Amino acid sequence: MRTTLLALPLVVLLAGSAAAAPPPPVDVALVLAADVSGSMTGALSAQRDGFVAAFRDPDIVRAIADGPVGKIAVVYVEWAGVGEQWTVVPWTIVDAGDAATFADRLAAAPVNRGYQTSISAGLMFAARMFQLSGVAAERRAIDVSGDGPNNAGPPITSVRDALVAGGITINGLPLPQAPSGNPFAYLITPDGIDLDAYYSDCVIGGAGSFVMRVDGPAQYSAAIRRKLAMEIAGQPARVFLASFTPRTTPAPECATVRAGQ
Repeated sequence: MRTTLLALPLVVLLAGSAAAAPPPPVDVALVLAADVSGSMTGALSAQRDGFVAAFRDPDIVRAIADGPVGKIAVVYVEWAGVGEQWTVVPWTIVDAGDAATFADRLAAAPVNRGYQTSISAGLMFAARMFQLSGVAAERRAIDVSGDGPNNAGPPITSVRDALVAGGITINGLPLPQAPSGNPFAYLITPDGIDLDAYYSDCVIGGAGSFVMRVDGPAQYSAAIRRKLAMEIAGQPARVFLASFTPRTTPAPECATVRAGQ
């Protein structure tokens, strides 16, 4: 009996130590937030295939391995309208040896479909995912890709500003499709919005945030790979002065919520 009683404090101490164990460290906790709204019909497979190919690419494997910790935490979510968000591949700690496994899981998962394009609701869902990551991350970032402006849910700028104030970086990958009959106007949406400018002015924010410009569907895969490498490595994006960046349309109105898919 005395032996049992003497052992109890040690058991309690060990249990307390296990409960207080610190979360595993990673270089970055990254939410990959992919648009699956109705207008993405022609780009869904290219978007998903681009992320799958990226995690199988040697450059991404090296970027993960070269970090101070050598591990990242990543979750893949899909979003469309308000209330249309899905976790496709849950939080996964990925090192250089696990990247291909994450790619295989993503490739095998079905693609969800929604209707409207609520970037704001998608970002709010992505931000809540950080509470479930279970890791200690040097950086937190959301990689949001989509093919149109916010047309449902809260105003995009108020959501963006709240997330940035909480220490989250938002990077953008606008993926517009070429309008019929105009193979060069990839960045202009059917309602005349310069999507590259829209993401720059209205969506991205936080330390080192950037937009990865894409000139057409054929460049999706290369752009996704390059963007992931920058986010994993924490490299600052190249700075382009706004005064030297020509625009073919007026500055976008971020607060406007437009109807459509």
